[in-house]
Amino acid sequence: MSEKKHRVSRRQFLTYTLTGVGGFMAAGMLAPMVRMALDPALEAGGDSEFVSIGLSEADLTEEPQRVDFSVELEDGWYTSEQSRSAWVFLNEGEVMALSPVCTHLGCTVDWNTSPENQDQFFCPCHFGRFERDGTNVPGTPPTRPLDVYDVEVRDGMIYLGQINQR
Repeated sequence: MSEKKHRVSRRQFLTYTLTGVGGFMAAGMLAPMVRMALDPALEAGGDSEFVSIGLSEADLTEEPQRVDFSVELEDGWYTSEQSRSAWVFLNEGEVMALSPVCTHLGCTVDWNTSPENQDQFFCPCHFGRFERDGTNVPGTPPTRPLDVYDVEVRDGMIYLGQINQR
């Protein structure tokens, strides 16, 4: 009598079998779609790649010079080119590259353009000032130094990587 309680009817067997087969088929169809949607998000970002700025180490002096260059960015399946700038110079014998974006509100800083404050980076929007090494001048709107690029020198040529906050 206990065997009759555990028996599966023909109708239940077909229901279980068709549900199982249908589930496997649905998973087989959805898995590639889910992978295709998530794959670009799971790939390692390309921000750490270095880009040549077309300037050699011999071209540098202690005087900051602005360099414009472009970076190829990949966002999912879309690849675009983005323009960037940097102030590049020698600082105590080391190559230094500073972001021209003011850390106060994102305006663009220029080198040595304020007659009252020579040899400093100056932000004309809110009169922010930075020393030559990018540190913010106390008492001006910016509360932190200019961001710096990762710098690499290969065969005498300068390459810039990602921007780092200081």
